[in-house]
Amino acid sequence: MKQNFTVRQGALDGVEAFLSVARHRSFRRAAAELGVTPSAISQAVRVLETRIGAALFIRTTRSVGLTEAGERFLSRAKPAFEELVAASDVARGLGQRPAGLLRLSVPRAAVPILLEPLIASFCAAYPEIEVEIAASEELIDLAAEGFDAGVRMGQFLDADMVAVPLSPPFHFVVVGSPAYVKSRKRPKTLDDLRQHACLRWRRSNGALAPWTFNDNGRAIEIAVAGPLIANDFPTMLGAALEGVGLAQLPEPMVAEGLRAKKLVQVLEPYAPVMPGVFLYYPSRRQIMPKLRAFIDHVKDRERQRRKS
Repeated sequence: MKQNFTVRQGALDGVEAFLSVARHRSFRRAAAELGVTPSAISQAVRVLETRIGAALFIRTTRSVGLTEAGERFLSRAKPAFEELVAASDVARGLGQRPAGLLRLSVPRAAVPILLEPLIASFCAAYPEIEVEIAASEELIDLAAEGFDAGVRMGQFLDADMVAVPLSPPFHFVVVGSPAYVKSRKRPKTLDDLRQHACLRWRRSNGALAPWTFNDNGRAIEIAVAGPLIANDFPTMLGAALEGVGLAQLPEPMVAEGLRAKKLVQVLEPYAPVMPGVFLYYPSRRQIMPKLRAFIDHVKDRERQRRKS
């Protein structure tokens, strides 16, 4: 069943004309202020009075005054109308320049690797924009949760999203601590994983993610077993560093650990290539300037990375 509007359609018609006449106590001066004819102002006020059901002005040939109904209407309509005008100015400002609150949904692992340097340069370039980062592994509905954009790996993005690359493609690698790898027979084939403690990742939908591999161009998924299940990559990385078992993680996450020899990579020939990490947002005609500025900043950083 169709609902009636809480505010009757056209309820604001004539209010600006009324307020101008009340301020100047003159239809002629109100018309000059609003850039219309006195007859147009008079007509707008008459329509408003008819809709309200009460006379708002006392008119004589020499003066214009407010009735009691007009005084009461003025006392409440004036601040309400001024708030509407102020609200319009605020919204218009956000629609015309990069300003306001930019909310991003980001997986925890992406914050130190990708976002920290990007956010630092962006905040310096756009001081009128506040950036809020909500670190979460869940694939949320951006619009329903009030986010402007999100960051995710490419394979998890919906087809109707616009995606901007934040990183080049990278390998998904299997790593373990030197102590763990030394304590067990180093795996050389995928079947060897049966003899290893494999750290597992539970997706936001509740399913356990299989480990994925590339065997001479053929994609393979393997259900592994192990002592730990986590819902985010940083926890799995920490456990791998502590020698709990092997973990399959994005290569950028483990690069520092490999350089510092705190991690050892195994099964290198089977490491699959992932599309990379992307900034994504709903496809729509008009993008707010704050998000457009962030997208342009991301693209500029990507161009600089490719040149270097």
